[in-house]
Amino acid sequence: MALDTDPIATADPAQLDAVDPLSHFRRRFVVPHPDVVYLDGNSLGRPPLRAIERVARVATEEWAGELVRGWDHWLDAPRRVGDLLGTGLLGANPDEIVICDSTTVDFYRLASAALEARPGRRFIVTDRANFPTDRYVLEGLARDRDRAIAWLDPDPIDGPTVDDVAAALAAHPDDIALVTLSHVNYRSAAIADLPSITELAHAAGALVLWDLSHSAGSVPVGLAEHGVDLAVGCTYKYLNGGPGAPAYLYIRSELQAELRNPIQGWFGQADQFEMGQGFRPMAGIGGWLTGTPGILGLAAAEEGIRVSVEAGIDAIRAKKDQLFAGRDTGVPMFMPPIVS
Repeated sequence: MALDTDPIATADPAQLDAVDPLSHFRRRFVVPHPDVVYLDGNSLGRPPLRAIERVARVATEEWAGELVRGWDHWLDAPRRVGDLLGTGLLGANPDEIVICDSTTVDFYRLASAALEARPGRRFIVTDRANFPTDRYVLEGLARDRDRAIAWLDPDPIDGPTVDDVAAALAAHPDDIALVTLSHVNYRSAAIADLPSITELAHAAGALVLWDLSHSAGSVPVGLAEHGVDLAVGCTYKYLNGGPGAPAYLYIRSELQAELRNPIQGWFGQADQFEMGQGFRPMAGIGGWLTGTPGILGLAAAEEGIRVSVEAGIDAIRAKKDQLFAGRDTGVPMFMPPIVS
């Protein structure tokens, strides 16, 4: 579609803002320089006003005022915020997502657990254009676990397709342990066919791990609907959680008792304050917690997630479709930083 005939491209932006159901969300963010059009929300989203206020309150009232008594309500934050993210934006069931650690650590843990759950299978399927941290983790796991990577070399714009994955599975019948890809390509914003690729991998007996770092708060995912096994992602991009905000991991409820957490920390212990011998994981997703969570970071991430939940992932996607009519791209449209 030519830009000069596109009604969106030629319309008055002020008129579009006046009828845009999401335009008022701009007022929910800190915008110290209103003339700056910020296009880097894919790396770090602007801070929501409530996040700044919440962090200040946690520091001055809860940390300073309550001291150690704050743990009475801090302990459940990783699971509570995980449920907000999972049910509000990612289409997960309750108790399937926990907010903790970094994306790299969470990715390592889930990939490691998946390989252990498929001991007789040697290959991991991923693509050479996948986000670097994922590739580096997989290379280390393959080296240390006597596994091999079946590399995909997809189109640099479109990213991995169903046919690409099918070819890799066919080349190594009954020998693929894990298929892991990014849902949204971090370079081109192309969206992978998550439902079809997940179904294809399952038919071959493999587990599937999706990186949702450029999906959450950007496009609908449908984790439960599509039977996704495992997923990870960060909260500082389109979820506006702040620099270094904690990551999240997802495990389908049916797999939680089957997979083993390779990093057994005291926050995942069934009776955490018994301080007893031997690790007995907490039931459900809580068993995948490790060490003490960063409460200030969690507080900021919760407020960032809440803004997107309030806007609604379908409305966010609809705005993208309106702004990029005729273009098949996954670039997220609910990016308050870019609205000027």
